[in-house]
Amino acid sequence: MTVRTSLESGVFHIELVRPEVRNAVDRATAEALADAFRAFEATESAGVAVLSGVGGSFCAGADLHGIAEGRGNRLAPDGDAPMGPSRMVLGKPLIAAIEGHAVAGGLELALLADLRVAGRTAVLGVFCRRWGVPLIDGGTARLPRVVGLSRALDLVLTGRPVDAAEAHAIGLLDRVVEPGTALDAAMALARSLLQFPQGCLRADRASVYAGLDLPLDQALAAEFARGVEVIAAESVTGARWFHEGQGRGGKPRGDA
Repeated sequence: MTVRTSLESGVFHIELVRPEVRNAVDRATAEALADAFRAFEATESAGVAVLSGVGGSFCAGADLHGIAEGRGNRLAPDGDAPMGPSRMVLGKPLIAAIEGHAVAGGLELALLADLRVAGRTAVLGVFCRRWGVPLIDGGTARLPRVVGLSRALDLVLTGRPVDAAEAHAIGLLDRVVEPGTALDAAMALARSLLQFPQGCLRADRASVYAGLDLPLDQALAAEFARGVEVIAAESVTGARWFHEGQGRGGKPRGDA
């Protein structure tokens, strides 16, 4: 079992379990990882997913030993990506809990997440630059959207290591915590997201992503259309909570 999943109180935990190769992803692991993400999407009781790796590393990318021995990952323009879920467009939030290395394809998996939480000793980077392995799991598409064009090109062209402090400063990481606590922090963050009305949260999330590729007038129209659908389902109830004094001061719904 190279991918392990669990569900607790609405949080779907996906773990890479190949510590002997820093959780590098071979073909079988990529398939299992994609299946795990599909299971998350299909599980109605799962509102947020957390992706992590065991053994002190997040993911070192594709398994180059397997590629060198003729056991390469799937290479096709459609369907599952070489790392598995990289082409998926998720309808619910994903948080990456990063310890150790998140490099090459591992960085691309981290970029699939909405939020990235890392230990202070984490290292990120396009390490595949060293071996002539291209970014084909969304790295060139997602990295500029996260850190901007100039910084993305710096990381892509140089392949240099980026420590957690710099990654946080350029927006590649959202939170930096003490080493060994990234998973706990990511799980706590996931649970906090579940305390909000989920229809509204998912609609706003979808509007953020859709708006990146639309002219402003179309993005505004699409945002409005999604929002109107939520108002009848959740906003009227939320207004009543506010009127009754609940949720004030940043507290979650139902808290007076």
